[in-house]
Amino acid sequence: MTQNRILSHMLAGIVRDYGEPVMIWQASTLLGTLLVAWLLARLVRRKLDSHRRARHEAARFGAESLHKALFPLLGGALVWVAQTVLDEYMSTSLLELALVPLIGIALIYIVFFIARRVFARSGQAHAWLSITEKLVSFLVWIGMVATVLGIQDDVLRWMESVHFRVGTAHMTLLSLTTGLMWVCATVILALWLGSVYEDRVMRAHSIDANLRVVLSRLGRALFVLAALLVSFSLVGIDITVLGVFGGALGVGLGFSLQKIASNYVSGFIILIDRSLRIGDTINVAGLQGQVTEIRTRYTTVRGLDGIETLIPNEKLVTDVVQNHSSYLTRGYAKAAVQIAYTADLDRALALLVEAARDVERVVADPAPAAYLVGFGADGINLELGFWIEEAAKGTAGTRSTINRNIWRLFNEHGISIPYTRRDVHLVGGALPLGLGGAVEIGREGANGTLPADEPAA
Repeated sequence: MTQNRILSHMLAGIVRDYGEPVMIWQASTLLGTLLVAWLLARLVRRKLDSHRRARHEAARFGAESLHKALFPLLGGALVWVAQTVLDEYMSTSLLELALVPLIGIALIYIVFFIARRVFARSGQAHAWLSITEKLVSFLVWIGMVATVLGIQDDVLRWMESVHFRVGTAHMTLLSLTTGLMWVCATVILALWLGSVYEDRVMRAHSIDANLRVVLSRLGRALFVLAALLVSFSLVGIDITVLGVFGGALGVGLGFSLQKIASNYVSGFIILIDRSLRIGDTINVAGLQGQVTEIRTRYTTVRGLDGIETLIPNEKLVTDVVQNHSSYLTRGYAKAAVQIAYTADLDRALALLVEAARDVERVVADPAPAAYLVGFGADGINLELGFWIEEAAKGTAGTRSTINRNIWRLFNEHGISIPYTRRDVHLVGGALPLGLGGAVEIGREGANGTLPADEPAA
């Protein structure tokens, strides 16, 4: 009897038409519509590719599933049109059977496209993406098999007959499953719309970067909230119950979740008042690094050693934060050097300025300047002052290059850098190695020579 019920649906029509001329007409119509759908899919795919070449990796990642959905989607539409037209003239069992996998596979790839836009950011797949794709594929294939066998109505009646209670509400397995599907569908759709909205906002370069982040985060949150309210209404849940839940949630946030709530509020404060920007180099709580990401709960700072640290936003609002990045991104640096008293002072000052000329990141205006800062015990103290572009990236490399230029130019022009001079006088008493009298040991700084020890007096 079960076999008769199964054969009384789609498979029965295939068995009835098998070997008949009408099957040849159906097969020809099916092949023709699929060929037209394949050509149309290629044309639409080229049009979409031309518009997505400048898009980011995540959009291209999701577009792969949309491209795969074009052929079964267009094929299903054309087969349905052909079946509707030919149903009045002949049997269309083969076309009716072909609609099931075409529509099912198209539905799978469309869900994949939406899921990849939601759970794949910057071209990288999220863990939820694999779970969503496997679950959707399993459910759709189960639905296609049940439709082909003609047992979908029996399955729905069985799910309707399974009763249970959740609290004071009486539910069935069918109502629970339908409600969960509506909630998941509306939330995923809201996340997809939020992702599209975020992409549009983040590409609006006329808006400040921090304001773009605030608008995108608020937009995604509002889309999800609206989706939950709509899905609860569709399932039949009274939305007024959420008022009690909201009050309880507020009490919970006031006690156990106050730190988390404080971080979220601090994150929006940072984004709105623009006290920090992505790319700024900051120093907070002894940690110095570059801000790479500002999220609603924490801020990611990449240290000078390359290690990323998650700093709660509350610390960035309540603690002292040093921002090493300025609007001009310039920094002033110095290079100190000493020359011998016998050297040409004017020539040395000119060589110092020349040492900073054409060095990478050294600003030409204001130009580097050399100064005489004092007279030391061993020589004349000079100093070269200069401005560096993007000083937040560091100044050690630039100062090293300038110091090497100074050393090279001084050697080429005979400007000597003095040694430290120390004189030791031994008067009377026993001397080492049986020497008597006074011995003077000196290091001449002006010319770098080491005079020999004087003989004993």
